[in-house]
Amino acid sequence: MATSPQYGAFIPTNYIWDIQQLQQLDLKPELKELLVRLYQNINNIAFAVNISDKGFYELTEFVNGQLYFINPNNNSSTTAAANPAQRQVLRKVINFGALPDTAAKTAPHRIVCTAATTFTRIYATASDTTGHNYIPIPYASAAAVANNIELSVDGTNVTITTGSNRSNFNVCYVVLEYLQT
Repeated sequence: MATSPQYGAFIPTNYIWDIQQLQQLDLKPELKELLVRLYQNINNIAFAVNISDKGFYELTEFVNGQLYFINPNNNSSTTAAANPAQRQVLRKVINFGALPDTAAKTAPHRIVCTAATTFTRIYATASDTTGHNYIPIPYASAAAVANNIELSVDGTNVTITTGSNRSNFNVCYVVLEYLQT
């Protein structure tokens, strides 16, 4: 169980150069202006990179760069209400293993779920590395309801339920994305 999320490749957005110190240097005004504009552009780039969705899939909690709206459930007595901020999305991958034969199989996700936990995306992909077949999960079959595959998460486990024998799908990765605020 991760005690704190692993953070992505975030670029610092604090002051790289002290503008006051820059003003004290014996430089032409044009060069000072250029340096200030360079700093502003670097900061804009850092903000843009920091809010991008990271294509990084780890077995531990990872802040993926997605931002959700300010939590509407914050009330005036909380610190969060005094300093509202968009909420960071965490991502975690579960190496689920093989799918079951017409049954339900569970695997622990080891996410500390509280009243503040909200899942934003739950999905998986299964691979039959011998037959070279690949399916998304959840899976809905147009041919037969018995071929459907259900994916669910509770406070402790990820559960995949198959309506038919899917044990030939020997590799399955479940991706969980969630908020903790």
